[in-house]
Order: sequence, then C-alpha cells, then structure tokens
Amino acid sequence: MAYALQQLINGLTLGAMYGLIAIGYTMVYGIIGMINFAHGDIFMVSAFIAVTAFTILAAADVTSIPLALTFVLIVSIFFTSAYGWAVERTAYRPLRGSTRLAPLISAIGMSIFLQNSVQLTQGARVKPIPPVLEGGVVLWDAPGFTVQIGWSQMLIIVTTVVLMIAFTWMITQTPFGRQQRACEQDRTMASLLGVNVDRTISLTFMLGAALAAVAGVMVTVYYGVVDFFIGFLAGIKAFTAAVLGGIGSLPGAMLGGLLIGLIESFWAAYLWAEYKDVATFSILCLVLMLRPSGLLGRPEVEKV
Repeated sequence: MAYALQQLINGLTLGAMYGLIAIGYTMVYGIIGMINFAHGDIFMVSAFIAVTAFTILAAADVTSIPLALTFVLIVSIFFTSAYGWAVERTAYRPLRGSTRLAPLISAIGMSIFLQNSVQLTQGARVKPIPPVLEGGVVLWDAPGFTVQIGWSQMLIIVTTVVLMIAFTWMITQTPFGRQQRACEQDRTMASLLGVNVDRTISLTFMLGAALAAVAGVMVTVYYGVVDFFIGFLAGIKAFTAAVLGGIGSLPGAMLGGLLIGLIESFWAAYLWAEYKDVATFSILCLVLMLRPSGLLGRPEVEKV
C-alpha cells in the first residue's frame, strides 16, 4: 500500500507536467484548428533557458531558492513567449489561408529547426544542474518503505493547479477569453465585430509557450538534467494527453496528462518499465474507439 501511494504521488507529478504542455496544444488547436507540433520543442528551449539562468545565478552566488526560482521563471517565460510569437509569425500566419496540410508541414519543419539549432548551439550532451529543491515531507513511514513527497513535487502539483484555475477563469470570464472563443467559432465574423484576430492568435501562442516555459522550469528542477531531445518525447506525450482528454478542452488536457502520468508510473512500477509507452498509446486507442472526441471533448456539429 505504501509503495502504491508513492507511485500515485510520482504519477500525479509526471501527469501535471504533461498537462501543462498539453494545455498549450489544446489552446492553439481550439483557436485555429491546427496542432502546433513545434510546441514540444518550445518546451525543450525553455528547459535550456532555465539551465542557463540557474548557471548564471550559481555563478553570481545567489543562494535564495525563492528568488532563484522566481528569476528563472520570469526569464524563461519571457524568452519562451518570444519563441512562441516567432513560431506563429513565421510558421502559421503566412499559411493561415492555405490548406490544412501546409501549416502542419511548416510546424514540423519548425520543430526540426528548433531541435537542431539547440543541438548545434548547446551540444548533444546532457546539461545537468545541481539540485535546487532537496528534501520533502514524509507522509507514511511504513515498515521497509517510506512514502515521501518532495518539495519539487509539491511545487509542480501546486503550480499546475493554480495555473489550471487561472487559465480556465481567463478563458471563461475575461474579454480576451471571449475573443478567443469568438475566433474559435468564426474568425471572419469575429474580425467584422472588432476582434483583432491576428493579435488574439499571437497572444494565444505566447500563452501556450509561457505554460511550456513553466513546465520546462519544473522539469529542470525535478530531474536536474536536460537534453535537446526531451521536447520530442514530451511533446508526443502532451499531444496524446490533449487527444485523450478531448482536444480543445482545457480540463480535458489536464485530465489526459494526469491519466498518462499515472499509467506510466504504475505500469513501470508493477509491470514492465520498457513497455510503459506501449501501454499509454494502447489505452489511448481504446478510449478513442469508445469516445472518438476524447473523455471531455464534445463532438463537432456543423450546421448546414
């Protein structure tokens, strides 16, 4: 029982990180109907920015952990949002009126460009950093096994919950959220009613990139090591989470992320760790066979 509780904590932590990245996917899909396949590499770029920022702070002998985390988050969000804006301007906006296949190919090309540019500038080796948050809280000291939740795990879970609530409120209650939903339904009509469609789409890309930046910082703090290839795998898992929960639904993206994190954690703990990805995608296929729109997704109805 203690071992299962520890795997539950580990799965929730992993799923929270997947969910943060998946929200970026689902926000972009909801507003322009396209999958931003460069989003995983935006997350990878943010992780390298976090490593650079932590290295600078260590060289400057900054020892305050709250100050260091705040500084790294601000720097990562700023630069990663700029990357998200650049991806939208270069890979999506010029092709917005073309066929659906052209932006998809452009996004894949942008993903390859980001991955290889980081590999060329940072090198192919992994980039480690010293532990930032050590220790934690012992929840259960069972005979032969201790259940513990680390400070980094608590930071990831709490940050994810706060951001999920904040973004849900923003989309449902604020004028910008209404503009997003208007662009999702009909961009032409939204522009006729005074909505700046280009600005709304650009800000949506920047907000998705900002969430990826937070996830990149959390991954860097949790694992303490990054490499140029982490964006591909994390992007595929986050995209799977968005599809599993219902593409276009923010709560669905978070639910999908949590489910994938729990599946991977328990499968690796009790069965075969090398087959955890097979289990994840097999369950995705089963869910989509029963609910093609995902767990919380709504089927699209086109009025004629």
